[in-house]
Amino acid sequence: MDACTFQEGNELRYEVLAQGGSGAVRRHALIAALDGEVKARHDGEAGRFALVPANYDFAAGDPRGDVVHVVLTPKRTDAMLIEGEMTLARETGDLLAIEGRLVKPPSFWTRQVHVIRRYARIAGFRVPVAMASRAKVLVVGASTFDMSYRYLAINGAPVAAAPDETAPSCGAPPGGGSSSHNHRRAPTS
Repeated sequence: MDACTFQEGNELRYEVLAQGGSGAVRRHALIAALDGEVKARHDGEAGRFALVPANYDFAAGDPRGDVVHVVLTPKRTDAMLIEGEMTLARETGDLLAIEGRLVKPPSFWTRQVHVIRRYARIAGFRVPVAMASRAKVLVVGASTFDMSYRYLAINGAPVAAAPDETAPSCGAPPGGGSSSHNHRRAPTS
């Protein structure tokens, strides 16, 4: 599935550009993930999951090479909080990755969710560039989900595509105006 997301302030909208593979996976995983993100931002709940002292206890982990690891311990049981660690660049303090398990399963059917989010600096902003998860789903068994992000604009400024990429046609953000939007690609099978 290919989708473009448009973010303006706390509002997030998306447009599905292309889809294929399993309809059940699209509905129950990919579209559900996008709908959950839209709802969390709309309801003002995005801050409930931010990497801030109100949500996490932070402890120094083992430094390895040019990175520093910080242990993340959630202060409450919430479906979007991760028990694990974040990886920072030693020289700059830039967030490179977050890895761990969701402290609360997102549903009765989905258990033991392990998440890895990767970040990079694009056009001067630290943004997510990839997300992967592994989970145990009752009756079905192991399930994996991988998503990559390709940014077309951040805060209204166009982002240059890599030489081997062609930018998808995402159109204008709903409602016009200046926004951040990105192209997300996730396998559906």
